[in-house]
Amino acid sequence: MATTFTTTIVSMYTVQQPDPNYVVNAIWKVIGVDGTYTASIEGNTIFNSQQSDTFIPYDQLTEAIVISWIPEQNILNSQACVQGQIDSMITPPVSPENTPLPWNTI
Repeated sequence: MATTFTTTIVSMYTVQQPDPNYVVNAIWKVIGVDGTYTASIEGNTIFNSQQSDTFIPYDQLTEAIVISWIPEQNILNSQACVQGQIDSMITPPVSPENTPLPWNTI
């Protein structure tokens, strides 16, 4: 089964200049679901300025707009990490064990 990924904004931090509620930081989460397996990871993006050419008032922002400000590579890297977690759940990694030495019989 293929993994379905969802990105959501968890919280945002603002300053009051140069405009009221100017977004400077977004905390986001990537969730992956593959059948009965679910994994997630959070990310943090700091903005030097809002990523749009024009200022968008805080009360007019949508989750999709803020997600579009996050560099695509950050989301793709997070999806890869989540996929790795799910793959480890589906096929757990083999852990080495401390095996007694064959020549020590005591």
